[in-house]
Amino acid sequence: MTVAPSPARALTIPAPSQITRPALAGARETMVLNMGPHHPSTHGVLRLVVELDGETVVDVAPDIGFLHTGIEKTMESKTYQKAVVLTDRTDYLAPLSNNLSYVLAVEKLLGCDVPERATIARVLLVELQRISSHLVWLGTHALDLAAMSVFLYGFREREQILDIFELVSGARMMTSYFRVGGLAYDLPAEFEDAVAAFLQVMPGRIDEYEQLLTDNPLWIERTQGIGAIDGEAAIAFGLTGPGLRAAGVAWDLRKSMPYCGYEHYSFAIPTATHGDIYDRYLVRMAEMRESVSICRQALQRLKDHGPGPYMTLDRKIAPPPKSEITHSMEALIHHFKLWTEGFRPPRGDALAAVESPRGELATYIVSDGSPKPYRVHFRAPSFANLQALPYMARGHLVADLVALIASMDPILGEVDR
Repeated sequence: MTVAPSPARALTIPAPSQITRPALAGARETMVLNMGPHHPSTHGVLRLVVELDGETVVDVAPDIGFLHTGIEKTMESKTYQKAVVLTDRTDYLAPLSNNLSYVLAVEKLLGCDVPERATIARVLLVELQRISSHLVWLGTHALDLAAMSVFLYGFREREQILDIFELVSGARMMTSYFRVGGLAYDLPAEFEDAVAAFLQVMPGRIDEYEQLLTDNPLWIERTQGIGAIDGEAAIAFGLTGPGLRAAGVAWDLRKSMPYCGYEHYSFAIPTATHGDIYDRYLVRMAEMRESVSICRQALQRLKDHGPGPYMTLDRKIAPPPKSEITHSMEALIHHFKLWTEGFRPPRGDALAAVESPRGELATYIVSDGSPKPYRVHFRAPSFANLQALPYMARGHLVADLVALIASMDPILGEVDR
């Protein structure tokens, strides 16, 4: 699926060699300025060391690490199940995507079967999470370019999604709802109606956003031809997600390497051709529409499947329900052992990757046979995507740099970890 063509425009992608540093005698001197880390348009504690010739960006160097919390190292001191709560705090705008990547890796280590009801619920909830994350991107991106109304509208719809997350987990953001083997709790009775009500209104709301921005001459002037990158360069820099697809590369793990039964859902991969800020906007808008379609299909599958287990029945992995503990000594022992020690995956390693709102999010886990992971590492898309920022920023204005950062949608908790 290629997003609707935009008005014709000529794009220029200046290579570093094309941007001369005026260091010769008689030439203008450049100025090195500090941008961030406490700057609203850096979307987090990102520091940029910007070299300017007037208002033109000669070069820019991202300086990261201000939000480093040692999450990967901390997980080595937690049991596998208890470490789930730490995954919410990397990409804090897509916690369920982080949950999913982590539990899929642990389940691969264990060879654990997940009930169909839990798998369908996972797909439905991560697609709602994708919409929620894109709404934050859209609102803050528009706000950076002085479009206040879109910010307010986007957060209006996001509130509905957070209400659904609160309904199923008791928390609005850091849900920790996906657990190794299934879900923390069964879906409540009100869940299906709440999701259906949201899916009913969301397509019309996306129409509203596009009416405000897509053909807006000010929006077009600030986004078209800015921060462009072609497919070959995007691959070389390790870009994934909307940034890669806006450059014309149709790579989406949900299609390319399906997980959680995505091969049974009908959806398209939105792509564009120019790879600039405007195309990244078009791709994400189209992705929200595709996510609405996937959610509708998952909701119907959930209704067709009906009630059923939401957690694996393997009592060596999932604690038994209280109804079993009251009359079974073996169930009581399992419950005690799991919550004091945790389960013990066999020695080995596992990698599981998902398509998060920002791109390819992978979790790599090494097990030494103990109840705690020997090593956990995340392939964070925001970290990889940020590498391309200097390439895309050179030759543009400082004001364009603000728009460019927003179009990349970086999450610094995921960059620094």
